[in-house]
Amino acid sequence: MALLPSKSLVFTVRRQEAELVVPCEPTPHECKPLSDVDDQEGHRFHVRGFHFHQSNLSMKGQDPAKVIKEALAKALVFYYPFAGRLREGPNRKLIVDCTGEGVLFIEADADVSLVDFGDELYPPFPCAEELLYDVPGSNGLLNSPLLLIQVTRLKCGGFIFAHRFNHTMADGTGLSQFMTAIGEIARGALVPSMPPVWERHLLSARDSPLITYKHEEYSHNTSGPENGTIIPTDNLVCCSFLFRQSHISSLRRFVPHNLRCSTFDILSACLWRCRTKALELDPNEDVRLICIVNARFKFKPPLPLGYYGNALGFPMASSSVGKLTQNPLAYALKLVKQAKTKVTEEYMKSTMDLLVTRGRPNVKLVGSYIVSDLTRAKFKEVDFGWGEAVFMGPETCWELISFYIPSKNKKGEDEIIVPVCLPASTMKSFVKELEDMMKDEPTVHADI
Repeated sequence: MALLPSKSLVFTVRRQEAELVVPCEPTPHECKPLSDVDDQEGHRFHVRGFHFHQSNLSMKGQDPAKVIKEALAKALVFYYPFAGRLREGPNRKLIVDCTGEGVLFIEADADVSLVDFGDELYPPFPCAEELLYDVPGSNGLLNSPLLLIQVTRLKCGGFIFAHRFNHTMADGTGLSQFMTAIGEIARGALVPSMPPVWERHLLSARDSPLITYKHEEYSHNTSGPENGTIIPTDNLVCCSFLFRQSHISSLRRFVPHNLRCSTFDILSACLWRCRTKALELDPNEDVRLICIVNARFKFKPPLPLGYYGNALGFPMASSSVGKLTQNPLAYALKLVKQAKTKVTEEYMKSTMDLLVTRGRPNVKLVGSYIVSDLTRAKFKEVDFGWGEAVFMGPETCWELISFYIPSKNKKGEDEIIVPVCLPASTMKSFVKELEDMMKDEPTVHADI
């Protein structure tokens, strides 16, 4: 594990006025309800992300902003709901009004080169607010643009593609599918290779709702605050950690020989345990790890290829602080694996029924740590003509969630970047816990 240094790069961004990009051909004007997975409380926000692209001699003389804007207008013909606006109906049901009003697009230039950001690209990024400008009045949930894109040209000929999108419209898989379509069209395709599929009714509650799981991952307390320690937010620091293959191999020393686990499993168990130790909570307090799981292939038959709505499950692992921190890593690892197995077709149907009957609640936030694996998303493969991105991921760190961001070193070996956000004093303890984990001798006993 390597703690990546913070960056203090300063540069100037010159933006042109934001404009609305509309579909280049007429599209249906209709109202399309979102699914009951889409419009839950935990999706009602905007997600911000950056894609860094190098210069490419074969594209010399081409303007990335112009190329992408023209491709966006063509892609919106196929993905026309993105050009609409959200309305809210009875029982907080969200509906896309396909008005064709368009998505926001900003063209900009920065007096900085890609190399100035350093050999490793990772959040938080300097001048992030300038590289993805929040147009005043544009970031509401309802009656606002569902997507904002800013393309910032760099001095070296590379560029930064930044986006802000309404999470109720799509998950990471769906957004990467849309961006792939923009890239294909930018490179000359007439239609996307993967036709988009709306079909949001496939993830809607049953006519006779039947909650068959406890769903402890969702908040059921409507009368007051949740129980648990609230992390102070007045002195938060954001750090990114680099995990090489050698670090993952080091963590595997703690895995019993009869326990098969993925990189996601062991990394999640390690981060959850070290983070909980660093927070120094009451040993009797319960803490949770919420995994974000793509459920597209949990259905029989699977959701159709091209489905770009949210298809996420939020299974939860839970433990007392004492058991999590005093037991070996294998204890946390087994809890993570058990949580992931919860996501089945029935689990997802039960989730939808719960969301509809209980007012579309949020997941439990107090006492929770959320992890999301982006290493299998295809964001990095998006190619607007300049080749694949050298970095893709969130612009900054979030308080309760860590994303696993794919990266490669100069030898072409896979690595994972993990942004973490904690109070400053806690971060020092967290770093020490991770360092100790890397050098500790493993023990095999786990008190489950």
